[in-house]
Amino acid sequence: MRTLSLILLLLLFLPFVQGQQVAKKELSRRLDAVFQSRIKVHEPGGSFLIQKGKKVLYAKSFGLADLKTGEKFSANTLANVGSISKTFVAYGILLLEKEGKLSIEDPILKYFPDFEHPDVVRKITIQHLLTHSSGLPDSRNVGEDSIFYLNAKDLENFAPLKSTNSLHFEPGSRFEYSNPAFNGLALIIEQVSGQKWQQFIGERIFKPAGMQRSVITDGAFPETGVSHGYRVHQNRFDEYDYGEYPTFCAAGNGGVWSSVNELRKYLAAVKACTFTDCATIKKSQTVWQSPTWNSADPPFMGLSWFVEENPPGVGNKSIGHTGSQGGFMAHLIWFPERDLSIIWLANDSEFYSTEILTALELIKAVHRP
Repeated sequence: MRTLSLILLLLLFLPFVQGQQVAKKELSRRLDAVFQSRIKVHEPGGSFLIQKGKKVLYAKSFGLADLKTGEKFSANTLANVGSISKTFVAYGILLLEKEGKLSIEDPILKYFPDFEHPDVVRKITIQHLLTHSSGLPDSRNVGEDSIFYLNAKDLENFAPLKSTNSLHFEPGSRFEYSNPAFNGLALIIEQVSGQKWQQFIGERIFKPAGMQRSVITDGAFPETGVSHGYRVHQNRFDEYDYGEYPTFCAAGNGGVWSSVNELRKYLAAVKACTFTDCATIKKSQTVWQSPTWNSADPPFMGLSWFVEENPPGVGNKSIGHTGSQGGFMAHLIWFPERDLSIIWLANDSEFYSTEILTALELIKAVHRP
C-alpha cells in the first residue's frame, strides 16, 4: 500500500454558506461535466454515489472495469478499496475488546513478544497502532526487494518492524501513517479469535451488514468477478494491481474488495450500529486525545476513522477514510450533522473528491493515505 508522506493534503473548496444546498439537477450537471471530461468511455473509470439520508442525490458510473473484456464499471463492480480496509480491521479489534478478549490499551509485546529490542517498543499499545501514532518506522525494504513483497502477506509485512531499534517519536505524541501497523493488527485478530482475520471480518461485519459479495484477499489477486487497477505508462493504461504493485497481498492494510453498493450497506450498518453496539461505534468515531500528544497539529484520528471539523464551529464535521492501492482509488466520507454521505471507487489512479466536494460547496481537509 502506497504511503504519501505524513498524509496531509489540504484541499480547499468553495466557501461554505450555512444552510445552503445544491439542487439535485445542478449537482448532476456539475458532476457529469467533471466525470465526462476526465473519464473516457473506453478507459478505466469508476462509480460515484452521493446521498442525503436515504435520498440519493447522485449515482452514476463511468468507464470500464476491465480493459481486456470491456466490462463497464458499475455500482456493483468489485474494486480494491485500499486503506478503507483499515476501518474493518479496526472494528475487528473493537469487537474483540467488546467481548473482553483484548484491550486496545494492551501493549503490543503481549502479542508480539519476539521484538528484538523490547525496551524500545514497551510503551506501544494497540491503540497506538489504530491511530497511526506508534512511532514505529516502516522498515520494509520494498524498493530493493520488490519481488518478495509482490507475494508477501500480513506476517511478512509486519515482521521487519520487529527489528526496530529506535522509534521515530514517543508513542502517542504525533501522527505518522503506517500500513504495516495494520498488518500487525490483522495478526492480533487471528491470535485472539483463533481464525483467519478475513473469515472473522466476513462473519462478524460483512454478513450482518448484508455485504454478500465483498471479499478480503489472502494472497493472490481474485481471478474473477473483480475489476483491475490501471495507471498511465508511456501514454497508455497499463494494469497496476496484483503482480505489478508490491505489497498488494498485505491484506490488513488494504485487502478488502467491495463495490459502491456494498460500501453503502457498510456505512448504513455503521450508522445503525448493526454489527456492534452504538457505544463501540461512537468510540471508533471519536478523536483519541493521547496524553502524550505534542504535535503542532491537533489530533484527528478515531479508531481508525479520520475525523475533521472544517472550519470549526460551523457544523461541518466529517468522518471518513480514503483508499489508494495500485491503480485503485476510493473514498468513503460522511457529514453526520448534514446526514450527507459520499462513496466512490475508481480504477484509473485518479482522485475525485476535490471535484465532488467543490460541486457540493463544502470545505474539507482530506487525508490521503
